[in-house]
Formats: sequence, structure tokens, C-alpha cells
Amino acid sequence: MGGAPLIQAMRAVDFSDVQGLLRFAYRRLPDTRYCLLRIRDAASAQAWLSDAPISTAEIQSPPPTVAVQVAFTPSGLRQLGLRDQIIASFAPEFVNGIAGEANRSRRLGDVADNAPPRWHWGGPTDRIDLLVILFAAHGQMDAWQQNICGPAWAQAFEEVRVLTTTDMQGREPFGFIDGISQPQLDWDLRRDVARDQIDYTNLVALGEFVLGYPNEYGKFTERPLLDPAYEGSADLLPAADDPGRRDLGCNGTYLVLRQLEQHVDAFWNFVNRSTTASLTGKPLAEAMLGRRFDDGAPLAPVAASPIEGIATAPGDAQNNFTYVQDAAGLRCPFGAHIRRANPRNTDFPNRPTGLLSRTFAMLGGSASAVRDDLIASTRFHRLLRRGREYGAPAPSPEPTGIHFVSLNANISRQFEFVQNAWIMNGKFNALEDESDPLLGAAGRPFSVPREDKCPARVTEIPSFISVRGGAYFFMPGLRALRYIACAAK
Repeated sequence: MGGAPLIQAMRAVDFSDVQGLLRFAYRRLPDTRYCLLRIRDAASAQAWLSDAPISTAEIQSPPPTVAVQVAFTPSGLRQLGLRDQIIASFAPEFVNGIAGEANRSRRLGDVADNAPPRWHWGGPTDRIDLLVILFAAHGQMDAWQQNICGPAWAQAFEEVRVLTTTDMQGREPFGFIDGISQPQLDWDLRRDVARDQIDYTNLVALGEFVLGYPNEYGKFTERPLLDPAYEGSADLLPAADDPGRRDLGCNGTYLVLRQLEQHVDAFWNFVNRSTTASLTGKPLAEAMLGRRFDDGAPLAPVAASPIEGIATAPGDAQNNFTYVQDAAGLRCPFGAHIRRANPRNTDFPNRPTGLLSRTFAMLGGSASAVRDDLIASTRFHRLLRRGREYGAPAPSPEPTGIHFVSLNANISRQFEFVQNAWIMNGKFNALEDESDPLLGAAGRPFSVPREDKCPARVTEIPSFISVRGGAYFFMPGLRALRYIACAAK
């Protein structure tokens, strides 16, 4: 089942059943704490979860000054009494965990000093049951945390670690403007995915991020569907693709959390020493990222006409571009971070619209499209990022970095694919043994294309990022959260 008829038949989204982080970035609530918890007493944990003031995706006026979100690991669901057969029906990568398999660690680049046994939290022997995220306006976090984490909290949970954040005024620790490029979710369920995508669009099918809705394939991502005979399941919504069963995943998502420590001094010392291709200091840093340092504008040419779903107001053109006008990578290098994280391509390179030209492109007959043919279509691999910075930028000796948060309905096809096939892959975009110059493996080169010359190569790039922790979570809808809280009652 797929395409517009299916989407038009879908019920409207009940925002009161969706946790707010899926719809809002909570940028007005810059103080954030990630509470990584272990369940101490299941009954007390269920009682706390039943009463917790979980923030929904409903629009409020005035906007709230605090918010709280909750997500679970498989062990947390198990501790709360959820049946093993239900847990087994979640996505296998979620069930196995981010640190659960050596092959997964290898694909994600979590090896050597970044291997899970070296993490500060979330390693193979470090059990985490749930994540509670607290958001607050400036000056309100301590009171909000005290309100949330009262006596019932202490009886229910053991705090494994509380990750704090720092408001860096929209810039990440290296100094670049952060969070510019984000997909626009099709909350109105109007996107027609039945046709091939000829033009790049930032509007993405809701099912790519929210379970229980059609994704970019016009399909429903697999999720736990319950026998209606299960006690308590009557309060769950019927599955849109299987009305005879109840949808535990509906209005939920998977949350990826990784603590990425950034070595700011090492980064700027390296770019300031390098003189490759007459690039040094800030220009080299900009080439590695793909955006200008001062204003976040892309190095690739900005599109002359608006791109669907991308803001194009005066002064807000940082996201209104593709790489069509920079096919040789002379403005934005092929291996730059933003080009890897979102190649902004379509189902057919170079926009063939006729049947013959599309068939020719499918068969690889266009020499100019060979490089683009090596990159999977972007629309199937988008990430919704909700991370926050922590620590203090250099020259402070305090560790600094990003608590990377990604929301996606399919961890394997979205987060893991992007991390493995685009960020870490040495052959991305027909390159030779390179990886992301900011997030990739140490020692890999970075090439800078030059007109009528061989590309210049920046070599001996050290590691600028260290992984300090990570975990996969299921962030349920509110109905599913109530079911989970009552699972063993």
C-alpha cells in the first residue's frame, strides 16, 4: 500500500498523543538535562510515569517555560513488565542496542578509543533503563528538576548519569552556527510519495520520523502491534495498516543519543597549521564543514528559486540550496561534512523528466551523473536532530561537545545508514579513502577540488571527536506510555 490515496485515508495526527520533541526543538528552553536512569523499583517507576507531566506536541499560548520527555531502552521496558514477545517486535537494532554488537560498532566507527567499553556511559556492561529529558527557560532548571525529581523519583530510579548542557547561543563548540538544516515533517499528511522525486524537497513523509504513518516508500515502518486481547491494549489506537491490532508504536519514535566530545584546540591548531591548496585557518575549516563560519551560509550556490519546504525569507538563505550548481565540488568539496550529512539529491540525478532520459539515467548512461549515482536518494535517509551543546569552548580546560540527539522511525535506514554510508565511508561520492573531516576516522585525507588541477589533499588529519557514550531509546506516544506504565499492574 502506498501513495496519495493511502495518506489521504489516514486519520489526522492527534498532537496530544505525541511527545513534543518530535514537533518542537524547544529552542526557547535552552537549559537541558539528560537524566540517564536505572529502575530501582518497578512499582514506584510505574507510579512516577503515570503521573509525569509529559509535554505534548500541542501548540500552547503562551509557550511553556518547562518541558519533560521520556524514552526507554529494552531493559527499561523489561523492568516495567512488558512482555518479551512485545519487546522482540521492536526494531532489531533497538533491541540489540548501540553497543550490543561488534559489527554495529565497526559500522558506526565506534572502534579503538571510541569503542563502547571505553565510554563514560552506555557501554556493554552499563545498564540504562530510561531517559528523562528536562527542558527549562533560563534560570528555571533547578526548580524544575527539584519539582520533577522529588521523593517518588528517588524511590523509583537510580541516576546513572545526568548530562548537563550549555547555551552557546546557536553555535557548536568549534564555533559554527548549528542546527540550520532540518527536514520539514509532513504533519498534514499531504505528501505524495507514489511518484519519483525529480526535485529536491525538504518536506518529508511523516512516517520517516513518527511511527504509525506512511514513510517515503508509502509503507508503514514495522513496530509492535498488539493482540487486542492484551489487557490494557484497548486504550491504544488501532493500527492504520492492520485495524485488527493495537498500535503500541503509533505516535512514537526512536531516539538516538550520543555524547560527542569535541577537541576544539586540536581542530583549530590543525587548520591554522595547514597550508594545503592555499587554504589555511578559517577558509580550510569552512571547506571541511561546507558552510561559512560567520553566518552559516553554504559554500554551494544558493538556489535562485524557492525550494519546497525551505524558508527563503531575506537573510535566511542558509538552507535554500542543492549541489546541482556545484557539480565539480569547486565551491563545496565533495567530502565536506554538510554534503555527507545531507547530499540533497533526488531519485534521479540531473533532473531527467522524460521517460527516455529517466531510463537512460537509471541504466547509468549519463557520464555526468556517475558520481551522483553512487549516493543513495536523500529522502530515505533524513535525520531530525535535537541535540544540545555542553561544556565550555576553548581555551577552557573543561570538556566540551554535543549531546547528539536524532529522532527517526528506522534507526538502521536513517541514523546508522548516514553514519556508516555517508559519514564514515571512504568511498562516499567517488572519493578515495576519505571520511568526514570533522566526525570521521583519524588519519584519512580530505580532498579539495581545484579547477583544471588535480584536487589538493589535506593529510594526517587527527581525530577531532571522541565518543563518550551512547544509547538507543524508544520514545512512545502518550497512550503507549500509559500502557507501558501499567504493563505489570
